[in-house]
Amino acid sequence: MQNLPVRCNVLCRTPAEALAAPRGDIRLAACEGCGFIWNAAFEAEHMAYDEAYENSLHFSPRFQAYANKLADRLVGEYDLHDKDIVEIACGQGDFLRLLCERGNNRGLGFDPSYRTNGPRTAHHPAVTIIQGYYDERYANREVDLVCCRHALEHMPDPVAFLRMVRRNIARQHDTVVFFEVPNVLFTLRGPGIWDIIYEHCGYFCPVSLARCFRTAGFDVMAVSEEYEGQFACVEARPGPEDGTGSRDDDGDLAQLTADTRAFGAKYQTRVNEWTERLDEMRRAGQRAVVWGAGSKGVTFLNVLRPHDRIDYVVDINPRKEGMYIAGTGQRIVAPEALREHQPDAAIVMNPVYQDEVRTAVTQMKLSTDLLVA
Repeated sequence: MQNLPVRCNVLCRTPAEALAAPRGDIRLAACEGCGFIWNAAFEAEHMAYDEAYENSLHFSPRFQAYANKLADRLVGEYDLHDKDIVEIACGQGDFLRLLCERGNNRGLGFDPSYRTNGPRTAHHPAVTIIQGYYDERYANREVDLVCCRHALEHMPDPVAFLRMVRRNIARQHDTVVFFEVPNVLFTLRGPGIWDIIYEHCGYFCPVSLARCFRTAGFDVMAVSEEYEGQFACVEARPGPEDGTGSRDDDGDLAQLTADTRAFGAKYQTRVNEWTERLDEMRRAGQRAVVWGAGSKGVTFLNVLRPHDRIDYVVDINPRKEGMYIAGTGQRIVAPEALREHQPDAAIVMNPVYQDEVRTAVTQMKLSTDLLVA
């Protein structure tokens, strides 16, 4: 994959800014011994996370329900009541607030993209968010839960980062560590081919995620696939810092290796199918929009580059409204804009939101067909 935007989730204020977005290449490599997959063409100097970065999913009722359930489970299972919680890469603090509200906990969050004066800042008396990175400066703080969701895949050296987290915890052996990442199995085996983005320099499956944590000095208690298989989650506690902790059966890597080797052909077939489908719609005089201005939508548009076939991108996140897609320049609009646009089809970028999108289209009394990318 060549010439793709290096930041899918940056907010572009003008079409010119969007079209001039910095670009990079993706060349996936895989370790058949541990299951880890990475972008061998990744250059860390291209990346910057600041207040222009926006990837919150909490505006979706479907995602919010998942986040509520996850917060309830963590608080209940690990007795997080009147405890201290650290969240790494907390965004605008949505999930950290949930953890604190559910258990009357105290939260400390870290994220360079946190908007100190934004409309969704973490207004909670027990939550403090630092607009910056979590690092060695915060070693030896009393902490009962370290949480990190959808950030490890952005780190060029995930083992080194986890070892730093392990050192910071030091001898607090009861501290629970919860990490959540995109599940690469959803990409390799399912419909998630549009999840390959430059920002993700590493790709994890449950096997490689567990091995990464054990190597970094953690005892892995549980690994699971969540959100209809789209996420991989790990729960761990500090173990021997030399990485010699418990090693349960990691499963058979043979199928993962086969999936990885077959992905290139599968990916190209899918791209060809969608290219032809969009061409057919154009020949028929049909208008389409993409529903979802996150990384999947940005990748879909930049790979297919349907400049004369897709006019708008719909997103329910109000912060994205009026912005433009990095690399291709389509304007992002709120769902209500479709009443005027009246598209023949809406291409839903994530199947998990299909029912949510259908409800919105029905409520607006549109005859728009839904297609799942």
